Amino acid sequence: MTHLLLIRHGANDLQRDGMLAGCMPGVHLNREGRAQAEALAQRLAALEIEAIYASPLERALETAEIVAVPHRLPVVARERLGEVNFGDWTGEPLERLRQQELWRAVQLAPSRMRYPGGEAPREMQARVVAEIEDLWAAHPRQIIAVISHADVIKAAVAFYVGLPLDLFQRLVVGPASLTVLKLGDSTPRLVCLNDTGRLPSIVEGGKR
Repeated sequence: MTHLLLIRHGANDLQRDGMLAGCMPGVHLNREGRAQAEALAQRLAALEIEAIYASPLERALETAEIVAVPHRLPVVARERLGEVNFGDWTGEPLERLRQQELWRAVQLAPSRMRYPGGEAPREMQARVVAEIEDLWAAHPRQIIAVISHADVIKAAVAFYVGLPLDLFQRLVVGPASLTVLKLGDSTPRLVCLNDTGRLPSIVEGGKR
């Protein structure tokens, strides 16, 4: 079985400010995001990772480069791992987008919608699955790291566990989180989802 470590990039200022960064260039990790990536790199340092692939956007490449340091591996950018093309929504405040009628389709029927001037979620899922299948074929029985974006990772997980795309928004993939898929000739396996090595904030807040 090939182990795919699906990693979301670390935090950035647009995310902090509630903006939809999308494919906007020049969005870099902030201090928190770099700390998240460094903590993840430490957690993964003992694994025998054979290759590291990433979305070509800066925040993903920066996360990948930090993860790659303990393994002394190059980071290979792959276009099909890129963020969703949100089209006209790129750079807009999420609060404003939630007021649009199309937002309901994003949440309830993404398989039947397209972002204005951009990509359809079903197209995004098809390209990332095609990329993962190619990486699996290139790395049989190896561990590889794939650094991408939240919706891209959620769509890939939905495909491999048989979850309809219209339900993929029910999944959560946080910044610098780790999701692991095992792929082989038999049934794909989801080993973990959205693992950051710590309890979710709602659980921490409820501790006594």
